[in-house]
Amino acid sequence: MSDANSFLDSSETRSGVEREADLITRFKDQVKHAQAKSNYFKERLKNIDSKSIVDRDTICQIPVTRKTDLKAIQAKAPPFGGLTTSPVSGLARLFSSPGPIYEPQAVNEDFWRVKRALYSVGVRCGSLVYNTFSYHFTPAGFMMDYGARALGCAVFPAGIGQTELQAQTIAEIRPDVYTGTPSFLKILLEKGNEMGLDLSSLKRGIVGGEALLPSARKFFKESHIEICQTYATADVGLIAYETLPDQGLIIDEDILVEIVRPGSNDAVDEGEVGEVVVTVFSDIYPLIRFGTGDLSMFIPGESACGRTNRRLKGWMGRADQTTKVKGMFVHPEQVNAVVKRHPEIQYARLNVDHDAQDNDVMTLEFESTVDTAELNASIVSTLRDLTKLRGTVTNVPANSLARDGKVIDDRRKYD
Repeated sequence: MSDANSFLDSSETRSGVEREADLITRFKDQVKHAQAKSNYFKERLKNIDSKSIVDRDTICQIPVTRKTDLKAIQAKAPPFGGLTTSPVSGLARLFSSPGPIYEPQAVNEDFWRVKRALYSVGVRCGSLVYNTFSYHFTPAGFMMDYGARALGCAVFPAGIGQTELQAQTIAEIRPDVYTGTPSFLKILLEKGNEMGLDLSSLKRGIVGGEALLPSARKFFKESHIEICQTYATADVGLIAYETLPDQGLIIDEDILVEIVRPGSNDAVDEGEVGEVVVTVFSDIYPLIRFGTGDLSMFIPGESACGRTNRRLKGWMGRADQTTKVKGMFVHPEQVNAVVKRHPEIQYARLNVDHDAQDNDVMTLEFESTVDTAELNASIVSTLRDLTKLRGTVTNVPANSLARDGKVIDDRRKYD
């Protein structure tokens, strides 16, 4: 049983009805703010009336802005493509992620909202945080640094590399919290053991940037370090965080998360895998329906830790399933457009294979209660019109296609 001190604030334990009403109100306000202050969203949302947004279904009228489009968007109006509401002179820092994609940092105490995740694992005022996330180019180091300082913690900005020096430093300054990748923590602990150093001051930590594998969990448990993982991105900041006991990742209170069909603007059915789409309630960087490109799903029920927000299962792959067929790109958006043109289709997936002569072939499998030659021929024609490629179609039984987030399944083998 958790007590009040287990939670950063009361928002973590409010009812789902109260939370949803608050999120919809904040979403409407963010749309109005972005329409007025962001050049990109002024154009993107020019046909949207914020008063029409009353629930998650009406949110779907707003097109998703996907991370895969950011480089092109930013190139039109450097450095941020008009998404921000402040000139560069009003920002604290600028960062660059692979792409390159540029991210802003506002002059906020905890711009990326990471303190909630740190607090959930037991980090409190007075802790010394040993931060091995990079401070160079990307914001990861600053994300943890600012979250820890917002809780009243001191931070040692270690970064990565120089494992012997780092192990020696941990032994001497005695930090109680680690932040960084799980693999680097394992390296440091093993190096400390090899050098005969006492690194037992480390009691807890937040890890991210890569998968926390079961073998690593076991190793940290045997090392008496309580570790939880976070799901965060350079553009959005904290999306979700793990608590103990381990039951998925709890969504941050200050964002709205949806799961949508990859390549579309529409939410998937409950229990289905799809793309994680996030709306951030930031004055400076008002990302609205931002497609992260990551696949995940909502977990039903509430966490045993006492927090009542929805939970994500974790990272389940990439949503961008664009592939080349006969030298031409085929996108999930094109498959979804085929489905939109034929309301008889309930669910579909495009399979890409090699035939006996190793030629590329496409087959659209679809679920429909209508099974006629006319419908099949019409879908074949639409598929050709939208992709400029020939393909076949197959009507399959209802619910026979896996709800795993795949719109395009590239099954070709090259070995």
